[in-house]
Amino acid sequence: MIHRLPLSRRKGLLSTLTAALVAVATVFALPATASAADKLNVVATTGMIADAARRIGGDAVEVRALMGPGVDPHAYRQTRTDIVAMTKADLILRHGLFLEAQMEEFFGKLGRTRPVVAVAGALPEDLLIAHDDYADKFDPHVWMDPDRWQHVVVTIRDTLIEAMPTRQRDLEANTAAYLQEIEALGTFADQALATVPDDGRVLITAHDAFNYFGDAYGFEVIGIQGISTQSEAGLHRVAELVDLLVDRKVKAVFVESSVSDRSIRALIEGAASKGQEVTIGGSLFSDAMGEPGSYEGTYLGMIDHNATTITRALGGDAPEKGRLGQLSETM
Repeated sequence: MIHRLPLSRRKGLLSTLTAALVAVATVFALPATASAADKLNVVATTGMIADAARRIGGDAVEVRALMGPGVDPHAYRQTRTDIVAMTKADLILRHGLFLEAQMEEFFGKLGRTRPVVAVAGALPEDLLIAHDDYADKFDPHVWMDPDRWQHVVVTIRDTLIEAMPTRQRDLEANTAAYLQEIEALGTFADQALATVPDDGRVLITAHDAFNYFGDAYGFEVIGIQGISTQSEAGLHRVAELVDLLVDRKVKAVFVESSVSDRSIRALIEGAASKGQEVTIGGSLFSDAMGEPGSYEGTYLGMIDHNATTITRALGGDAPEKGRLGQLSETM
């Protein structure tokens, strides 16, 4: 079931190489559609998209994720290996909403020869959150809200069905099962996070990756940097947040797995100088999931980890090992 929530809420050489390889692909490679007996070769930019494609496609797809654990998609540039992989792929699934900002030009060229689908680009604007610092653009971190992410999963399903129409029944069944799991995850997160006391519902992280989370679960979310990790937090910004920590007696702040913790530690030191003890409540997965093969290396595990870690650090009640007892580390 899908809910529509109201909105309260080097260039240089590398560019030359990119152009050359795309040109080669234009001559020698045409978009391919897999037959029922073949695996569709899919390249996904982020781990979250790759995870959904694997769950939906099952044994009918071979999926490669370009960006692994700890990788920042805002700053990521395609490597030579990436370019080769994408020019050989049957389908490229990208996030869109300017998340892969350094790859926009490349995708524009690649899209002339291969199917390139921005899977979050189909989200209705009333489900998206705008940002004052980025005119005519939206916050791309929609995976932070399981309800919104279901819409993206459906787009991935429809894209795979278009590429493999003979597998439609299997793809639909796999998607239905996956959506049920995401729905259960969202329910768990809602129930756990609701136990955080009202005066503790302030989430402070390295950058603005959690606005959809805050919108879904009723948290005030403050990122030291903006939506993109390419923006720097100035001394004035840090000083303002130190004052906020002290005034509101915030006890915990959070680091992110794909972003430097320098600014967060500056906050903690600043608060300490004013007599307010602030701890690191845990490391959250923001723009990338955990290690492949681990529970946290799945979308379900990623969000379970975040919800559980935030709940427990801010005074709420959640099982130490998360919804299914599978978390390897929550604090």
